[in-house]
Amino acid sequence: MPKEKGAGRMAVLGPLGTHSEAAARYLAAKLSEPLELVIYPDIFATIQAVEEGETESALVPVENSLEGSVNITLDTLAHSDALSVLRELVWPVHNHLVARCEAAEVRRILSHPQPISQCRAYLREHFPQAELIKTTSTARAAELVAAESASSGWAAICTERAGELNGLHTLATEIQDNMANATRFFQLVRREGADPLDTATKMLVICQMDGTRPGALYEVLKEFAQRGINMTRIESRPARTTLGAYIFFFDLELGCDEKALKAALAAVGEKCIWLRSLGKFPLIIA
Repeated sequence: MPKEKGAGRMAVLGPLGTHSEAAARYLAAKLSEPLELVIYPDIFATIQAVEEGETESALVPVENSLEGSVNITLDTLAHSDALSVLRELVWPVHNHLVARCEAAEVRRILSHPQPISQCRAYLREHFPQAELIKTTSTARAAELVAAESASSGWAAICTERAGELNGLHTLATEIQDNMANATRFFQLVRREGADPLDTATKMLVICQMDGTRPGALYEVLKEFAQRGINMTRIESRPARTTLGAYIFFFDLELGCDEKALKAALAAVGEKCIWLRSLGKFPLIIA
């Protein structure tokens, strides 16, 4: 049986027990050949691993439904000519509170900034006096709590697996303020030799426009709209060149007339300083 595209070594944000690792384990189970997960300390290093050929792919968060875009992912993609999106995975987020101590003894709560924000109402109601400490990942928060004694009063917001890996017990489950909380992940591969999967339903396009010209964004959007091409998401990020210069990300829905799509991209390209496609890819909802 031929190897499933994307199988092999996949870079993932660590340490073990992160939401990224949970999403990666789910994706690995979906493929016909298991993925070997390789843990990296931050998102930039995770993306760099596939860009430099250390791994065949990387799974990185790109957007959370409550907290918005993951800027380091977008900025790295915007300034790389070597990467393409192979798959998108929508992963439901489950946040749990774990500790060595009991709930009444909690004085300090550690987690990544996003889960802290995602659980703010719960924390305000149940632990209004607790000090909130931001860490590089939810799994790292669990590691730090595990290194302290129960008398320290430390607790972590993390995945269930992170608590188990570090010998912590659960104080509360599903503490996120919105039960529909989910994170979008991109599985990235090197652009060279990367062909879209047959199940592709979306396309990611990046471009930079002349921000000094009135109506520049409108003219681009019109090219898609008048050809019946549905845009499911638009995002802008600073171009890191001059103040007021922006790069735009467009998620396009496939299934329309292929000629219309090509015509729209050609027309948009003429109206932009540069335009680049990051590939066509399927959407997987966990």
